[in-house]
Amino acid sequence: MRILIAPDKFKGSLTAVEAAAAIAEGALRVYPDAVTTQFPVADGGEGTLEAAVAAGCEERINAVVGPILAPIGAAWAFRKDDAGSTAVIETAQASGLAHMEPTPENSLRAHSYGCGQLIAAALDAGATEIVLGVGGSAMTDAGSGALRALGLKPLDAAGNVVPLGGGSLADVVSLDISELDPRLSAVKFRIACDVQSPLYGTTGAAHVFGRQKGADDDAVEKLDAGLRNWASLLRELTGRDVNVPGAGAAGGFPASFLAFTQATLEGGFALVAGLTGLAERLADADLVITGEGSMDSQSLTGKAPIALAEAARERGIPVVAVAGRILVTPEELAEHGVVAAAQLLDVAPSTQEAISDAGKYLTWATRQVLEGA
Repeated sequence: MRILIAPDKFKGSLTAVEAAAAIAEGALRVYPDAVTTQFPVADGGEGTLEAAVAAGCEERINAVVGPILAPIGAAWAFRKDDAGSTAVIETAQASGLAHMEPTPENSLRAHSYGCGQLIAAALDAGATEIVLGVGGSAMTDAGSGALRALGLKPLDAAGNVVPLGGGSLADVVSLDISELDPRLSAVKFRIACDVQSPLYGTTGAAHVFGRQKGADDDAVEKLDAGLRNWASLLRELTGRDVNVPGAGAAGGFPASFLAFTQATLEGGFALVAGLTGLAERLADADLVITGEGSMDSQSLTGKAPIALAEAARERGIPVVAVAGRILVTPEELAEHGVVAAAQLLDVAPSTQEAISDAGKYLTWATRQVLEGA
């Protein structure tokens, strides 16, 4: 038997790589002669970099400016082949919420400058394609910080460069692009994005995601006003309307790239699957085991494990799912190709232990579901 083990991360407990190892241990206890392939998956958000590295991309680390100016080390991935050179960058690595305390003040100060530094590093390495995984971001700056790292100068009424952060965007009256990196026009940007929020408005970046980044009501309104102003400036300069579905992801990060580059917004799972060669792995599998921390109604909207199950079902391959907790019915899972499922809460004595010792209980749950399948 050939088993493809392809989980997403168990957020707060295990990376996708760690989860795959734990599942493999459980599977081999039931099928000791099986050939297992550990292949972490992601849907374009956090974990995309890890999936790319697991699939053979080279991991690199650069020192960058974090979301509130403190220096940090940020990882990205690079691959060069006959088709060209691809870089994989996660906004969360350089400008993630994990690097910032979510307060109203910080929600206005947070920026994406470090992401721009990673993009510059990718350009220096000769990348012809840059895959941007968005998610887990700290900023609501419409990608303005990233472009500032690449030469853009947003100016106020006095001709001064405004401070970094979404809170300053409302003060911008003009954009100086004289030093914007010319290499941006020659690179293909592919932005993994499943969010449908536009850049601004009541369903936009500030109103939908601002509070989880620390914004209070006043900060949300200020950030939204800044995003509106930024979109107006981009439209005036480039002729492009960036207030489109998906532009509100990662604090509006895609907006600036939609304006200044030939960027495309793509479904996260499909993009990452193509990047990592998932179809080839599926072709060699007799059984797929997937999983994630919480399998719930959001999972059914196209997150990696369910999207993977649907892809496997199309090829006639059965799928087993193991999750920290499962909040959907077996019937709902079956509709998407999952033939059996188990949760860590079924084998762990408490929720706390399921989280703190997730690897052990993931192995146990995998063994249990396979013995009963």
